[in-house]
Amino acid sequence: MDNALYVGLSRQMTLRRQLDIVANNVANANTTGFKVEDLMVRTEQAKPAKTLDGAAPVKFVLDSGVARDFSQGALTKTGGDFDLAIEGKGFFKVQTAGGERYTRDGRFTTNQEGVLVTQAGNQVLDEGGGQITIDPTLGPVHIGKDGTVSQGAVRVGKIAVVRPDDLSSLAKDGDNLYRNTANTSLQPVQDAQVQQGMLEASNVNSVLEITKLIEIQRAYEGVAKMMDNTAELSRSAVERLGKLN
Repeated sequence: MDNALYVGLSRQMTLRRQLDIVANNVANANTTGFKVEDLMVRTEQAKPAKTLDGAAPVKFVLDSGVARDFSQGALTKTGGDFDLAIEGKGFFKVQTAGGERYTRDGRFTTNQEGVLVTQAGNQVLDEGGGQITIDPTLGPVHIGKDGTVSQGAVRVGKIAVVRPDDLSSLAKDGDNLYRNTANTSLQPVQDAQVQQGMLEASNVNSVLEITKLIEIQRAYEGVAKMMDNTAELSRSAVERLGKLN
């Protein structure tokens, strides 16, 4: 296969991967606490498919991972007692069947036992790693900006807000959750505020992402056309050589 076809194929593979990521961004534009992602690419040199004297190395385009933008999304007022948003850097800590996970999605509620849980039923953890139980007989729930949960004069607990030293150690784990891949403890956050009755919107810019979809499609079509032209040139060359012989 011609070198240009190899290079074009490598580019098409990264464009398809980027298309999936951008389409996922668009699909989650209204997902609470969702963080926009983008594909990182790199080039890698390799020997040409056809070895020629003095031929320069061929550079292929490769998938180098996904970059995630953890910047703050807009805060939207809901008025719900258990709707919480983090203003600043940090994550809520929840307990799942697979262990501790982290999220910016503060759409919390209580289960039949009065335990504060996520929409998927995972327990929201307090600063000590325990569950937070709401007693409806104690009256309205107030959640302070430091995460302290109280009912009247009774302190119920304090919602944990933590973050890792390196955000790249967090990997997506489904249900708008992240898991810690570095196996190091996430530290409590002191400079973030918990806002009761509010939710953090996705930080996806829908117009920008749709524009990216169009650009990716055009780039893919351009590479495909280049590959078709290269293949046609090769066929024409072989046909001419055959006629000369």
